[in-house]
Amino acid sequence: MKSEFTPLCLDAPGHGNNTNGVRSLPQCADDIAAAMQPGILIGYSMGARMALHVALQHPTMVSQLVLISGTPGLVTEAERTARRKSDNDLAERIEIIGLSAFLDEWLALPIFSGLDEKTNQREDRLRNTTQGLADSLRCAGTGTQEPQWSNLQQLSMPVHLVVGEHDEKFTAIAEDMKPLISTSEMTVVANAGHTAHLENPTATAQLLDSKILRND
Repeated sequence: MKSEFTPLCLDAPGHGNNTNGVRSLPQCADDIAAAMQPGILIGYSMGARMALHVALQHPTMVSQLVLISGTPGLVTEAERTARRKSDNDLAERIEIIGLSAFLDEWLALPIFSGLDEKTNQREDRLRNTTQGLADSLRCAGTGTQEPQWSNLQQLSMPVHLVVGEHDEKFTAIAEDMKPLISTSEMTVVANAGHTAHLENPTATAQLLDSKILRND
């Protein structure tokens, strides 16, 4: 018999109706843990970084962890310093040109080349605010993230690493993560890039249903 689940979709700090983006990744993790019920936690990209922190800081809240296009962080301080500058520059860019113009530039990036006007969720992204996104970049961007590579071995719940086959960067990251997590498995979504769940939603949904939600 098919199991039933009650989904809870949270607006990340600085996104949607959650306009307070002045939250570090550890603070984001505490916020998420306080808002959720114990269960399966799924995160994509920045959300995957937040979800990883939840699983490390509040492991009893997470029965299974699904990281779509996620990373444990940049390894060297030089990389993090460069990324913080890049994120700060982008935050200033958002504040200068405004949300709509920023979204046009953001969705034109190569990493989103697999999306079109029907799948890029532009209208939903307009729920964000200029200040919320800028604050989120400054406080929880990849450059601010303390690397979690050495902590991955602490994860004891089933961990599912999901990447798109055309996303070489995050496929390589997932391949590096997998041997460090004894409970992990990695799945590559065909005909998809970084936004695997939007570019090939059918395959991603089938994956969640067959391998994850049923925990086969």
